[in-house]
Amino acid sequence: MGRFGLSGFHGGLALAFLGICLMAGLSQAQDKSLRATILKLNNVTGSDAVQLRVKSLLAKGKDHEKLLTEALAISKEKDHPITYNGALILAQVAQESKNMPAAEAFYRICMSEAGKLQSAKKLLESYGGLIDMLYEAKKFKESAEVCRELLELKTDDGKPRTVLIAVPTRFGDTDFIEDDSFDTAKRLRPGVHRLLIQAITKQGKFDQALKLVDTLIKSNDHWLERQMRGWVLREAGKYDEAAKVYEDVINRVSKDNSLQAEDRDEYQERYRYALSSIYIDMNRVKEAADQLQKLLEKKPDDPGYNNDLGYIWADHDMNLQEAEKLIRKALDVDRKRRKGSPELGDDNKENGAYLDSLGWVLFKQKRFKEAKDALMKAVDDKRAQHIEIYDHLGDVHMSLGERDAAIAAWRRGLELAGEGRRDQERKVTVEKKLEMTK
Repeated sequence: MGRFGLSGFHGGLALAFLGICLMAGLSQAQDKSLRATILKLNNVTGSDAVQLRVKSLLAKGKDHEKLLTEALAISKEKDHPITYNGALILAQVAQESKNMPAAEAFYRICMSEAGKLQSAKKLLESYGGLIDMLYEAKKFKESAEVCRELLELKTDDGKPRTVLIAVPTRFGDTDFIEDDSFDTAKRLRPGVHRLLIQAITKQGKFDQALKLVDTLIKSNDHWLERQMRGWVLREAGKYDEAAKVYEDVINRVSKDNSLQAEDRDEYQERYRYALSSIYIDMNRVKEAADQLQKLLEKKPDDPGYNNDLGYIWADHDMNLQEAEKLIRKALDVDRKRRKGSPELGDDNKENGAYLDSLGWVLFKQKRFKEAKDALMKAVDDKRAQHIEIYDHLGDVHMSLGERDAAIAAWRRGLELAGEGRRDQERKVTVEKKLEMTK
């Protein structure tokens, strides 16, 4: 019959049908291949192996998205076959891909499995992973809720047994104490309480956070709990009280004979650095500089401390030549460290924050063209996209008579302003500058 006859019509249908069957067969084969890949993740053991598998999956571009979609479908099956290790890898891949719903779903599989296994390490990985992810995404309310889930988790199965817990002694060795319960989550609760307090603080519930801290101190008066109180006070803008707490904590750490010398130095360094920032919040520049100078006495080649001291002096028109030397040293040390890290690849660029400090100290010395060169390099660093740097660049442009460029820089800075107190204060300053240009 003709080309439009009946037999031709059926022939076309047959070919189309065969094509559909072929495509369905390919789809089923792909699904089986994806499923096999997902189930193989269950066999990956060890932290290093898990991290390597996460990196390899992320390196496959968009393919990992198909994997996550299939894994989510599998996870909804009754008695699904995904185990703790597989779920942990999938959770971390989803988290790195900014797929928060999928990450939470897989973390919750991990949380369920960790509870059954009664493993403190797995409870920390799973609950802690979800708590951190939500906190970093500024979902503080949700982060606090997961903290409460872990605090309320019951892992004591009621069976009589004696558990030996390893405890470090003041002499640096290990002793074992008996614990007649098997409440795995019990040992995690002090740390989880601190995470809960942080999440509540970030919601602006300062009074509630302070009450929780005071309860912790009452039950265990340790400098770790006192440090948490100082952190909450600083977040609440009570800088004077916060500074006093940190001064006390540094003193307590120095007298804690249970700490090894290396650990004592590390805690003091951490809290001294925090104290220097609090002094800056209070505009007590000399005390802030004193703390940084003490840190530099122990670590003269630390780029961060060199940069911070140089910037503080420059920002307050103090010791400008010495400030420039410190900032250039920070850049030089950082440059040498990066040279020894070829794995950085495209990220192997000069630190934008240090370049901003250099631009600012040059601006303070009225070396505007040099300042502009440094700040243009600073904003080229994707990690240094911050309102403060663009504010500095706007000031430099204006000093060079480049009004339109200054306005563009300030406007870009406003787009980058975060929700934090310092960013919001800087935002008000920049808005005033833009108003003045009208």
